[in-house]
Amino acid sequence: MTPDEISRLPYRKNVGVMLLNAQGAVFVGQRKDSDLPAWQMPQGGIDPGEDSRTAALRELQEETGIAPDRVEIMAQSSDWVRYDLPHDLVQKLWKGRWRGQEQKWFLMRFLGSDADVDLTAHDEEFSEWRWIEPAELPGQIVPFKRAVYETVLEEFSEYLG
Repeated sequence: MTPDEISRLPYRKNVGVMLLNAQGAVFVGQRKDSDLPAWQMPQGGIDPGEDSRTAALRELQEETGIAPDRVEIMAQSSDWVRYDLPHDLVQKLWKGRWRGQEQKWFLMRFLGSDADVDLTAHDEEFSEWRWIEPAELPGQIVPFKRAVYETVLEEFSEYLG
């Protein structure tokens, strides 16, 4: 695909979850489909007929095993946050249907314990997980998503320690 063709593609609607534990650390998972360090917060597509809040709770449960009754939604992003895929990935991901993603982000407080995390609860997206300080997030994510994480950190800054 040419850059001009890519620029005409739509964005995939998506949700993301910034999950905070009691100490104010953020959940990140290492993507199972990457040989390189590729940590990220839970995220995923919005199913037809599904609202973004429902999608965020579903994606969190699918990717982490954490049930909706183990979280409290504290905030959501005021707007959709977009990112473009690098051109060489457009054809590889989602069969070339989208140029990137448009995400609604949710900040959630984790009410459970680490024992509630089960990466095998659904299709495994993460090979491992950990809690990190919010300031560490941009340095852990793949470069083309860093601006999204910086935007999310700024959006939710009043809730972060």
